[in-house]
Amino acid sequence: MNVTIVDYNSGNISSVINSFKEVAKDKVNIAVTADLETIKISDKVVLPGQGSFKSCIDGLKNISGLIDTLNEFALESKKPILGICVGLQMFADIGYEETETKGLGWISGKVSKIDNQDGKFKLPHIGWNEINITKESKIFKEIENNSHMYFVHSYEFVPDDKSVISATTNYSSNVVCAAEKENIFGTQFHPEKSDKIGLKIISNFINI
Repeated sequence: MNVTIVDYNSGNISSVINSFKEVAKDKVNIAVTADLETIKISDKVVLPGQGSFKSCIDGLKNISGLIDTLNEFALESKKPILGICVGLQMFADIGYEETETKGLGWISGKVSKIDNQDGKFKLPHIGWNEINITKESKIFKEIENNSHMYFVHSYEFVPDDKSVISATTNYSSNVVCAAEKENIFGTQFHPEKSDKIGLKIISNFINI
């Protein structure tokens, strides 16, 4: 099996790479690249994201043909893809970080700033928080509800269709922390920084 982690210069993704390689052992080929042909022949793709919504979208746009290739992979070939942090947020139609920016539009919705209730909640939301699994999901197989995951974000994905939400976390409100639509999976938390439970989520994705 070939799994590609898309490297489009969105910040330090070494922990993502290390976690996938640890889970994969020698059974799965892990490629780290933005090469279009490698992505096309992959069985699964991971879309990490660090920084702002706009900077990540710009990073994808800066590589000629990358967005078209990802669209083909996710929407036409319907092969499994996992977005992590801003990787999930980019699935939305639009984001409002820095400036209004068009997203990939794979799961209709928007990305807006978490309501910190006049400073009651610190932003960014950093650290461990419980997740509430709201529906059965392949990536949460054998993961206990109320497990703790690691977060670093100030913006949240707000999907139009609430049925795509697979987990939430309570921070100011019930913030969406995992979503899925058919073959498209995303987590707002960082599974690669969430200890053994995070590695289990990575394993579940690889085994879909």
